[in-house]
Amino acid sequence: MKRFDAVVIGGGPAGITAALYLARSDVSVALVEKLSPGGQMLMTHLIENYPGFPDGIEGWKLSDAMAAHLGHYAIDRINDEVTSIESAAGLHHIHVGGEVVEAKAVILCTGARYKRVGIPGEKEFAGRGVSYCALCDGNFFRDQTVAVIGGGNSALEESLYLARLVKKLYLIHRRDDFRGQKCYQDRCSTNSSIEILRSTVVCSISGDDGVTGIEVRDVKSGDCRTIPVDGVFVFVGFEPQGDFYPKALARDDQGFILADAEMRTNIDGLFAAGDIRSKSCRQVATAVGDGAVAAHAAYTYISSRFPQD
Repeated sequence: MKRFDAVVIGGGPAGITAALYLARSDVSVALVEKLSPGGQMLMTHLIENYPGFPDGIEGWKLSDAMAAHLGHYAIDRINDEVTSIESAAGLHHIHVGGEVVEAKAVILCTGARYKRVGIPGEKEFAGRGVSYCALCDGNFFRDQTVAVIGGGNSALEESLYLARLVKKLYLIHRRDDFRGQKCYQDRCSTNSSIEILRSTVVCSISGDDGVTGIEVRDVKSGDCRTIPVDGVFVFVGFEPQGDFYPKALARDDQGFILADAEMRTNIDGLFAAGDIRSKSCRQVATAVGDGAVAAHAAYTYISSRFPQD
């Protein structure tokens, strides 16, 4: 059995920061990530609000830069999937890739994934016209017509990216007012390729081999109509990622992990940071901050709980 002072699960900005801070504190650290480091950053075309990059930076470049930073420190990398965690007597046993890894402290940084809207046709046409990643799939719809469902920052940012590729984009939001930042709202409203449909919901997605249209309903008048589109991009929020947590771990009604200001959960030695944590703002900057705080709290916990080691 491999043993570490701390294990960080998740290689997004929170996990990378936590592993970096722990390694600099001279404790043994393992970083578990089943895919490539970067998390949601890898699926973001341009990050415009991370300090130090006034012209913005592409998500994959920031991911690579953060991952490269870890290369200067002695951090064990485990590229596999965690299946369960057992916590008892101040120690945690992490089942990953058919092996068991022991840790005095664990920081959960598994992030969140895009939520499904749950309408007829969404599941059937996933990967055949329905997408949750503009950067991944936008090029497939070059010079075509697409719909974007959502009203937050993700929907607005991804609409602006897609508008550079497609012929026509319908931005569909169920409310009158968008939740996203005003600067993104202004840019969408003045973009000639974007038509905004407010107080409108998508009732269903239709097609044959691929998507051919959507049925929408005006929530005020109740009027329905069909709009021909070649693709549908869904950005209606996030849901927690990871189903391997201990049953005793406290979570909110959406499944996000409850943690205090020091990123401590209700289980000793178990911390949560980044988008997996129950909070109102999910951004790269807040994930980095969470990771740093969690690492400091974990180091304090290890030092006080295991002073003889």
